[in-house]
Amino acid sequence: MRNDSEAEQPLLPIEARRAGAWCVVGLLVSSVLAVGVWLCVELSAAVTPVLLALLGSGLLGPLYRRLVRMRLNRSLAAGLTCAVLMIVVGGAGYIVVSALIDSGDQIIASLKQAAKDLSTYFGTAGTSLNDLATNAKDLVSKFGSTAASGLLAGFSVVGQAIAAGVLALLLTFFFLRDSDKAVGALHDWAPGRSAPQLERMARRGFQAIEGFMRGTTFIALIDALAITIGLLILQVPGAVGLGALVFVGAYIPYLGAFISGAVAILVALADRGFVIALWTLGVVLAVQVLEGHVLQPMIQSRTVQMHPAIVMLAITAGASVAGVLGMLLSVPLTAAVCGVLHELRGHYAAGSGTDGPEASGAPGSSGGGPPSPPSPASS
Repeated sequence: MRNDSEAEQPLLPIEARRAGAWCVVGLLVSSVLAVGVWLCVELSAAVTPVLLALLGSGLLGPLYRRLVRMRLNRSLAAGLTCAVLMIVVGGAGYIVVSALIDSGDQIIASLKQAAKDLSTYFGTAGTSLNDLATNAKDLVSKFGSTAASGLLAGFSVVGQAIAAGVLALLLTFFFLRDSDKAVGALHDWAPGRSAPQLERMARRGFQAIEGFMRGTTFIALIDALAITIGLLILQVPGAVGLGALVFVGAYIPYLGAFISGAVAILVALADRGFVIALWTLGVVLAVQVLEGHVLQPMIQSRTVQMHPAIVMLAITAGASVAGVLGMLLSVPLTAAVCGVLHELRGHYAAGSGTDGPEASGAPGSSGGGPPSPPSPASS
């Protein structure tokens, strides 16, 4: 007959029960994330403008706060900021698109010539590149028609882009003007005494988006100018268009730089020969070394701290969910999530409550978040 201690002994050891509990938690979190991604895909027509508005607010948020500190009305400051956003985005888009249109045929012709040269030495690889360059325009048109039919049936790609842009611009205006009201609503709706901690998490996440947008735009501009100047000196055809491609590709870390650099090298190989292609490779590598060892540590080290493996996984996941747009949006959103997790880790590692000295929740507090929105009195 067993004694009481043997009868009350658990069926599984404590390590197995802990592992089972963590597995259940992991499954629950994965299920919630899967449902969230599915909802975002299904509601992409509304989710995409919201995400674009967050990126726009992060890019020109400092300008808005400076205008408010100059005693401008909040609505007027938000309107002026949105006007500057239209000028910046529209001007950059016009320059990039016009440069690619003017140089596109020349770049594609150079790629085809490079493919023929490479096929002489590498066989199948060069033939595949030749086919890709020949069918580039067909691939783009097919991708566009598929995206249009999948996202908003019955609407053209141009109409969808205009509607999303207008909605994103309006949301940017409201995000900027009513930022203080959002903080107040967070304090009103937060359960218990968690409002200060939730505010610090939100500020830290938005700070990461701000750092990524401003830092990446500045780095992309420097990369594009440096590579364009180098290609012009080497007399590589389509240098301006290749520089525009470098600027756009900079918003997709690692992968964008690799693709744009490879295109520039192939164009140089086709039109200027092997020696100039080697010089182009040197220019691209020098710019990438400058970016990786000087620009990124100086500009983004304090705001965006992500391991390259996390960035690559985020890009892959974004591409699988929403194509090129998902690749562009995945990295800043992942940066925001990493910022929130970093704030949580610091909070629990310190063992502090939600009402500590940093948790005052006042807009002027010096927490880990972005510069706080001005008080309503400054309007």
